Amino acid sequence: MSKILVLYYSSYGHIEQMAEAVAEGVRASGAEVDIRRVPETAPAEVCAAAGFKTDTAHPVIGSPAELAQYDGIIIGTPTRFGRMSSQMAAYWDTAGGVWAQGLLGGKVGAAFTSTATQHGGQETTLFSVITQMLHFGMTVVGLDYGYTAQMGNDEIVGGAPYGATTIANGDGSRQPSAIDLGGARYLGERVGRTANKLTA
Repeated sequence: MSKILVLYYSSYGHIEQMAEAVAEGVRASGAEVDIRRVPETAPAEVCAAAGFKTDTAHPVIGSPAELAQYDGIIIGTPTRFGRMSSQMAAYWDTAGGVWAQGLLGGKVGAAFTSTATQHGGQETTLFSVITQMLHFGMTVVGLDYGYTAQMGNDEIVGGAPYGATTIANGDGSRQPSAIDLGGARYLGERVGRTANKLTA
């Protein structure tokens, strides 16, 4: 069976919740999964003033060389003005050696994100992650329309064909809904199943 990494950055816990759901989906596929977070780059006083969530059970990932031991990587990041967070970008900016050696070529990748509003850059943020993956030679899996719950209009829901999403509200008061978490699980299972086939 394949081994999948769920790699995330979360300021307020929304992406952390989504990461847990993604990992549940990976496990449902029969694949192994590790959850890691990228290092915080904001000064401690900024994190405290902004009320960032700092208590988490997930360890910080080590050097980018560790990425090569996985068959798939699912990246979660909140939006920062329509692109991935600086914390996530900073980590990948140190992965030039991994890129130069082609160590992620053919591995499976996927993305998930959160924004304050429905139109707050979900798809462009997902594409910033997908672009990163394609430059590293990865095979990208999206949140296909087999997950029909993302198409409902009866309530505000996350989800896009490019990856799993949630909406947090400007004050962070909205937590991932059952539909949002279901999309994350679906995405994780799709990545796990795809990686299982490619590594068989």
